Amino acid sequence: MRRALAEAAAAAQAGEVPVGAAVVLGGAIVAAAANAPRALSDPTAHAEIRAIRMAAEALGCDRLEDCDLFVTLEPCAMCAGAIAHARIARLYYGAADPKGGAVEHGPRFFTQPTCHHRPEVYGGIGEAEAGALLRGFFRERR
Repeated sequence: MRRALAEAAAAAQAGEVPVGAAVVLGGAIVAAAANAPRALSDPTAHAEIRAIRMAAEALGCDRLEDCDLFVTLEPCAMCAGAIAHARIARLYYGAADPKGGAVEHGPRFFTQPTCHHRPEVYGGIGEAEAGALLRGFFRERR
């Protein structure tokens, strides 16, 4: 989670919403990314999507079955779908997102009968630091 938090801090410095993600395989970081929708002019450039794409390319496989994903904010519906399609084994996230989250809030994506893969989910990992980054970022913009 430390690497995901560092990526989130970098996103904030770049003017992006501070969310970071890291894909881990066997205890080693395979890929890490920060949110970059504005920088890349790509609404799908969420940290999770970018990290999953990088990991799939690095491993040469579209299924990341033995990988863990660490992300600083509860994933949205788009990212939860990508996590399911990538067959991520375990999802660890920091801050809950009652407004935009789709794992334990909103649609609760992984509990839907149409969801074909459900990772193990662990929330609240690094929650205080992730939440502080987000609150500080939005406080500066208000």
